Amino acid sequence: MAIEEDIARITEQEKTLVFDRFDLGTAWDLGSLLRHMAIERNLGVAIDVRLHSMPAFYAALAGSTPDNESWVRRKRNVVLRFFQSSYMIGRKLAQRDETLESKYGLSAVDYAPHGGSFPIAVTGVGCIGAVTVSGLPQREDHNLVVEALGRLLGKDVSTFRLD
Repeated sequence: MAIEEDIARITEQEKTLVFDRFDLGTAWDLGSLLRHMAIERNLGVAIDVRLHSMPAFYAALAGSTPDNESWVRRKRNVVLRFFQSSYMIGRKLAQRDETLESKYGLSAVDYAPHGGSFPIAVTGVGCIGAVTVSGLPQREDHNLVVEALGRLLGKDVSTFRLD
C-alpha cells in the first residue's frame, strides 16, 4: 500500500474512531478488550491506555519484553505531542524523507514515530490520551489498536483497515 493511501486511511480512522465520552471505566474496557484479543491470538504484546500523564491500564503478556515498555512510552509520546497516531506521523515523515529529529528536534530516545499508538479522542474535546500496543511489527500494532477501538465503538473498520 502506498504511503498516500496509508495516510488517507489513517486520516479516516482518526476521524471515525472518536468517543462521545471516555473515563477510567472506558479505559479499562479498552485495555481489557485489547488484552483479550491478544491472548486469543497468542500475541506477545504490551498494552497501555493512558489519559495524558495518568496510567489507566497496562498489561505485558507472555512473549513481550522489557523493551516493549520503552516502545510504548516513545510511541505514546508522539501521540500526545501531535494528537495523531504514531503511525500517521511516521508515514508523513517517510513521505517527506524526514525524521522527528530533523524536522522537530525530537530525540529518538523519547519519541518513536512507529505504528501502535492511537489518540483517544472525545467529540468536542479532542485528544485526551493514547492507547498503545507494542510487540508486533508496527503496522500490525496499529491495526490491532484500530480493530479494538472499532469494536468498542461499534464501528466497522474493514473499509479503512490498513492491508
